[in-house]
Amino acid sequence: MKRLLIICLVVWLSGCASFTPKPLNPEARQVTFESRSLISSNVRQFFEHTLNHAITPWPPKSWTLATLTLAAYYFQPGIDVAHARSLLAQAGVITAGARPNPAISASSEYNTDASGGISPWTNGLGIRVPIETAGKRDYRIQQAQHLARAARLREADTLWQVRSHVRSSLLAAYPIDDLMGRQRELQQEIVRSLERRFAVGFISRPEITRAHLALNQATLSLQKNQTERAGNIALLAASVGVPVNAIKELDISFDAFDLLPSVADLPSADLRRQALLYRPDVLAALADYAASQSALQLEIAKQYPDISLGPSYLWDAGEKKWSLGLSLVLPLFNHNQGPIAEAEANRKKAAAIFLAVQARAIAELEQALAGYGHVTHMLETADALLRNQRKKEHAVRAACRAGEADRLALLSAQYETVTAELARVNVLKQAQQILGRLEDALRLPLGADALIPAVPQAVTLKQLR
Repeated sequence: MKRLLIICLVVWLSGCASFTPKPLNPEARQVTFESRSLISSNVRQFFEHTLNHAITPWPPKSWTLATLTLAAYYFQPGIDVAHARSLLAQAGVITAGARPNPAISASSEYNTDASGGISPWTNGLGIRVPIETAGKRDYRIQQAQHLARAARLREADTLWQVRSHVRSSLLAAYPIDDLMGRQRELQQEIVRSLERRFAVGFISRPEITRAHLALNQATLSLQKNQTERAGNIALLAASVGVPVNAIKELDISFDAFDLLPSVADLPSADLRRQALLYRPDVLAALADYAASQSALQLEIAKQYPDISLGPSYLWDAGEKKWSLGLSLVLPLFNHNQGPIAEAEANRKKAAAIFLAVQARAIAELEQALAGYGHVTHMLETADALLRNQRKKEHAVRAACRAGEADRLALLSAQYETVTAELARVNVLKQAQQILGRLEDALRLPLGADALIPAVPQAVTLKQLR
């Protein structure tokens, strides 16, 4: 008996896990974050592994929406959180599939009144083997598997959200400083020209006052834009997951926003409907509902008690005795009504959440589609107005060369051209914002970076990190 106990103890200890401490040092983490760089060799290795081809030269001459998105996949801590949750859910599948361990018991008694050569010792050894009934283990595994699938889908959706944040912050940082600076310079030249005319009495005081007010407004608009751009660059750095200095030293390209797909180039209604059905957040909500179904099945199965078999051996005063015991919990006072009711309510809640997620996805798509057609028409109008204004400027320039117009007329035409260019850029940014909302609704890239994988495999990404 002692040998058996020793063997069982050794086997048990050999299968036990050991604890390895991994303390976190906030100061060291802060230093590591501040030293992050987009041009490091680790980032290059990650890019080449994800895109499956070498990148030369390194670093890239300019950083586009696609490359900044890949950099965010490497650095963004939100992806690590989603991946950790996915690993936790996968570990839950192991927990759900674990079978209950048997229990062993030993006893020894000494009879002080033993006589006639009868052994005074009574030794016993028993084992209790629990047996789950009504398929509880299968339901528990199914529930854990559905939850693990939901976690993986939410990890994929987190990757998309990271891309969406990079795109929106990059669009917010779209540079218009040169145009606004050019507008201010032209207004300064116009004010100087008008002041010379006012000095000789060719114009009135209100006219020169209006020119000064326009100059002040242009100056304030330029300063406001510079302040907002600095904040937007910091927002872009945060969306990538690097300090702002790592972004400031880069040459950032905004070419991804120069082209806008036409309404005819958008996915068809069937493809849009298909995309809505396969959105990661929609599928995750559906997996949550499937898990609630399995949870309800598990609680219903718990109405039926588990069985515990207890074979035992007894050496009683020199006699060997074998016995077989059976035990179970008698469901006399309750039939698991409370947990069943909670599971049913949770299933209704999961169904409502799924319908809400699906309805939100449909509403997002319809709103984006409704606005996209109008804003593309606005952009076409802005392009036409800009072309006409450039023709007018060209005509005024020709008239100046011919002596039929003065310099003030040319400055005014140039100012109107820059104003039309700024108006066109503002409409383009508005159109790109709506296109971004359309991409978010479909979870599908539609712009210039459509060939870059928006949601690469999460496990592959983590292997390089």
